[in-house]
Amino acid sequence: MQLMSTRTVFMGSPDFALPALQALAQHYQVIGVVTQPDRPAGRGQALTPPPVKRLALALGIPVIQPRRLREAEAMAQLRAWAPELIVVAAFGQILKPEVLDLPRFGCINVHASLLPRWRGAAPIQAAILAGDAQTGITIMRMDAGIDTGPILHQRAIPIQETDTAGTLSARLAALGGELLIETLQGYLNGEVQPRPQAESGATYAPLLKKEDGQLDFDQPAEVLARRVRAFSPWPGAFTFWKGEILKIHRAHAAAGTAAPGRTVVCEGTPAFGTSQGLLVLDEVQPAGKKAMPGKVFLQGAREWVQMDS
Repeated sequence: MQLMSTRTVFMGSPDFALPALQALAQHYQVIGVVTQPDRPAGRGQALTPPPVKRLALALGIPVIQPRRLREAEAMAQLRAWAPELIVVAAFGQILKPEVLDLPRFGCINVHASLLPRWRGAAPIQAAILAGDAQTGITIMRMDAGIDTGPILHQRAIPIQETDTAGTLSARLAALGGELLIETLQGYLNGEVQPRPQAESGATYAPLLKKEDGQLDFDQPAEVLARRVRAFSPWPGAFTFWKGEILKIHRAHAAAGTAAPGRTVVCEGTPAFGTSQGLLVLDEVQPAGKKAMPGKVFLQGAREWVQMDS
C-alpha cells in the first residue's frame, strides 16, 4: 500500500489546526475537510469562516460544515469519502463511535498537552494557569472517551514566563504539524504501536467561558498574573472599575500590601491589592477605548487611589 495515498479526512477549526492541515496536505491525500459552521465575528457580526475552511479552500479540498457531525447529511458525506484515516486537531466536537470506527486506521488526534495531563478542551490555558514548567503535543488514537485514547508519540516544550495562551498555542501548533508527519508513516506501516495512557496523573481542562476571565482579587497576585496570561487572547482577563469593564491585557505580580481589590500605584503603574502581593497592570483597555499602557491609563484615571508600596 502507498502510505502517501492513504485516503485522509481532516477535522479541525481554529488557527491551531492550520499547521497540521498544511503538513498533512503536503504528504497525504486529503480528500475532505470537516470544520465548524461560519459564525458572526467582529463589530459588524459578519459571518466569518473558521481558519481551517479558508486554508482548505485555498488548497482545493472539499469542505463540509455540519452543526453536529451526527447529522445524516454529514455522515453520508463521510461515508461517501470512504476515508482510511481521519486526523483531528481542535475540531470542537466529540466524535461518536460511528465516526471513530469508520476509517481502517482510526482517528488520530493532535492534542496540545502531554497526556494524560490536561485532557479536555482548554489544555493550553490550563497548563499556564497551573504554573506548569512544560507542556507539549501528544499524537494519539482516539477512543470514545475525552482524550483517553492510546498514545502514538509525544514531545515536550518549555513554557516561558512571558507566554500567553496565544504565543504558546502558536508554538504548539507548529510542533503539532511536525510531530503528526513524523508519527504517521510509522503508525500506518505498523512500526509505531499505540500505548495505553497511564491513569495516574490524569487531569482535566474544561471548556472556558467568557465569565471565567473575571479576576478574583482574593487570590494571590502570582495566580492572577498567570490568569491574565492564560486568558490572552480569549476569554480575556477583566475586572470592573467605576462600574465599567476594565480589560487587563498584560500584568505582573509585585511585592506590596493592599486590601484585595483596592486600587493602588506600584512602580508608577496602576495596581490592585490581592490576598498576597500586588497585581501591576502593564496594559489595560478601558470600556470604549483602545488598549494602552497602564502608565498612560493612570494619567487619565484621577480617581485611582495612590499609596506607597
